[in-house]
Amino acid sequence: MSRGLDQVGALFALGLDTFRAAFRRPFAARELLDQFWFVTSVSWIPAMLVAIPFGAVIALQLGTLTVQIGAQSFTGAASVLAVVQQAAPIVTSLVIAGAGGAAICADLGSRTIRDEIDAMRVIAVDPIQALVVPRVLACVLAAVLLNGLVSVVGVLGGYFFNVIIQGGTPGAYLSSFTALAQLSDLWVGELKAVLFGLIAGLVAAFRGLNTKPGPKGVGEAVNQSVVVTFLLLFFVNFVITTLYLELVPGKGA
Repeated sequence: MSRGLDQVGALFALGLDTFRAAFRRPFAARELLDQFWFVTSVSWIPAMLVAIPFGAVIALQLGTLTVQIGAQSFTGAASVLAVVQQAAPIVTSLVIAGAGGAAICADLGSRTIRDEIDAMRVIAVDPIQALVVPRVLACVLAAVLLNGLVSVVGVLGGYFFNVIIQGGTPGAYLSSFTALAQLSDLWVGELKAVLFGLIAGLVAAFRGLNTKPGPKGVGEAVNQSVVVTFLLLFFVNFVITTLYLELVPGKGA
């Protein structure tokens, strides 16, 4: 129990150190661009491929339910809100954690077992400022941009399956969304993407910097980073969704 609390405290300490180091000079802009390109390049195709069945399943399930209760005209609103608020941020972050985050953890873990991190500290180079900050920011930026892409792909997938497969009305699918959705629904989705990307980057960096010696330690650190990130994402998503639904009234409520 105490070891688990120590790990949680160390993770929060790394988050605070990363926040402070982000405002110190020199800023590793080139490293940030390289990491952002890498995380985006390995994540955008899997994110789109996962978003299509997510949007399809949501549209098919809600389409069947709305037909049963006689509310077919609101299928579009329910499907799009579910994709924008829930599916898109989660899909984006899971893919980033599983692809980009795993690679970040493996990279930092291999540097750790080769004593490169300690060598950087010896020559007065802060590894958090030089390595962790650009990788965490890259995950955040990639999550924000990919969240928009996944939202569009998910909505289009839901539209196709609802209109083509279930015979829904295109006009009703689109008009119901504008009738029930509000701008805050989009903002909460982007907020989730920012927080989820931050969590994915921090957990990957934390496990990479605290890797056990040897290649086996690196592999275990990568597995742990992915699992811990997934658990934290679902927990944080539950908290944010609960607060949003309680504090922000729905349109027309």
